[in-house]
Amino acid sequence: MKTAKRSPCPVACTLDIIGDKWTLLVIRDMMLGRSHFKDFIASPEGIATNILADRLTKLVEWGLAQKHPSTESPGRDAYRLTKKGESLIAILKSVAKWGLENIPGTEQRMQPM
Repeated sequence: MKTAKRSPCPVACTLDIIGDKWTLLVIRDMMLGRSHFKDFIASPEGIATNILADRLTKLVEWGLAQKHPSTESPGRDAYRLTKKGESLIAILKSVAKWGLENIPGTEQRMQPM
């Protein structure tokens, strides 16, 4: 998926893709092994179904996730990170580490991979 670039800055360009709250949380959930729409909806942050559907579509279009037929729920789709999506795991781990060190009341939720 091509998006209009605000600038040639790699930080700005990356934030155009993953800079909203929900995208990184869906990637986090995939990293933790969640793969079905119902699994993402069950996350404690409470993403709305229309927002989730939009983010999953965009993640697939951007090449960060792959949609495939579910083996657990015939007739349903499942999602998994691509290699490109997995390359964001280090960013998520850094964000989680920063939160644990700097925001009182946060808890370790991400299991090491």
